[in-house]
Amino acid sequence: MSGEYTGALEDEDLADLDAEDVAVFMMRNPSFFSDHPELLDHIQLPDRFVVGGVVDFQRYQLQRRESEIDELRTCAQDVIETSRTNMSIQTRTHAAVLAMLHAQTAPQLYRIIADDLPILLDIDVCAVGFEPAENANVAILSEHLRTLPPGTVDEVVGADQDVQLYREFWDDGTVFGSAAGLVKSAALARIKPGMAMPSGIIALGSRDGTFRPGQGTELFSFLARIVEACVMRLSGDKL
Repeated sequence: MSGEYTGALEDEDLADLDAEDVAVFMMRNPSFFSDHPELLDHIQLPDRFVVGGVVDFQRYQLQRRESEIDELRTCAQDVIETSRTNMSIQTRTHAAVLAMLHAQTAPQLYRIIADDLPILLDIDVCAVGFEPAENANVAILSEHLRTLPPGTVDEVVGADQDVQLYREFWDDGTVFGSAAGLVKSAALARIKPGMAMPSGIIALGSRDGTFRPGQGTELFSFLARIVEACVMRLSGDKL
């Protein structure tokens, strides 16, 4: 017999065969599967078997190697996806920075933060706000700027923190205003442009789990420092 099994035997012919007949045939024809390797795709082999009191671990070892290869392939894919994500975030952050650097006035800067940064950073809401200024001569009001109650920055960011990430962020409108209902996760960073300027925050909000504790905050911290520099430059404040 050569080629693929064609099913030449009828059921009544197979009924006369038993396991012992097949075993005898295989023992008398040890090269059967070498001559017909295509049949191996249609039989089920044991995970391990004993011959002459010796356990054959070859199949077990092969399965273990296949499992290790699958795990390595998954890890490699995770690394590739993480690298792509990081590169995308970095590119988006650079675009946001360039957009803010083009602002010619403080109101224009706040408009860019509120309207353009959500698109550039692929988030849902971006807000910037300041607590009341101690210096009454400092005017930073804008329709795109949040006025925060005193102590808000320390409360939401942390008195000894510059950045805070929230997997779930509840906001009554103090930080994100009318968009508070959209926000599920948030990233908040402290900003203080100069000695004469009040403390403030830049807040990024997402309707899904974009932000969570444990994520890297280097790029977000960099973005906050750029906001500080732009506010200081456009307000005329000096350190």
